[in-house]
This record gives sequence, C-alpha cells and structure tokens, in this order.
Amino acid sequence: MGILGFLILGLIAGAIAKAILPGRQGGGWLVTLLLGVVGAILGGWIGSLIFGGGLGSFFNLRTWLLAILGSVIALGIFAATTGGRRGIFSRRRI
Repeated sequence: MGILGFLILGLIAGAIAKAILPGRQGGGWLVTLLLGVVGAILGGWIGSLIFGGGLGSFFNLRTWLLAILGSVIALGIFAATTGGRRGIFSRRRI
C-alpha cells in the first residue's frame, strides 16, 4: 500500500473511530487524519502480534478492521490525555 492509500485509510478510519466513540472529540480533519494514521500503525502492530500478520492491501477487510480498532484506541488515549480542554486561543468565560 502506498503512502496516499495509507493516508486515505487513516482519514477514513479516524472518522469512523470518531463516529464510534461517544462524546465530543476536538480537532478537525487534520487531527482525525493523524489519529487515523497512528491508529492504523497501532492496529497493524496489534494485528501482527495477535494474528501473525499486520496490515495487508487497501481493499482487505482485515486491514480496515485493524485500522479502525487502532484508531478507536488512539482516539481514546487522545481524549483521555486532553481531557476536554479547549484550544489555546479560546477564551474562557468566568
């Protein structure tokens, strides 16, 4: 799978992970893309440990399931570490 295919996989897997997890996660499409790519790498690593094979081709179902699983884990870690903080440029009302 080429880099463009991997980026598209990450963007779609990140968007699906945001749809699966309840609540409001911050970040736009760039954060979704980064979390999806990190999740795809994480999912491929988990798949290689458990199943003996990581990510396959772009149209392989195992690739998509592992990427989505990894993206859900990455998004959960991201949500836990940011903890509902706003951006650095937002104003808080007291």
